Amino acid sequence: MKITLNNREEVFEKDEMTVIELLEYKKFTFKIITVKVNGTFIKKDMYEKTIIKEGDNVAAIHLITGG
Repeated sequence: MKITLNNREEVFEKDEMTVIELLEYKKFTFKIITVKVNGTFIKKDMYEKTIIKEGDNVAAIHLITGG
């Protein structure tokens, strides 16, 4: 499957995967992360149910706090 992840083309051997599978595969282990699939924000409790498919545009943005 080919998707766009954070404005970069990525190719995976699977035909589809969940958001949580993608985050684990890419080792995105940030404490605070926001995910959008095709422009739609995905709530954290939906990461295991939201399927990413061929051609999807995914943004996984980690938020940094400080002060």
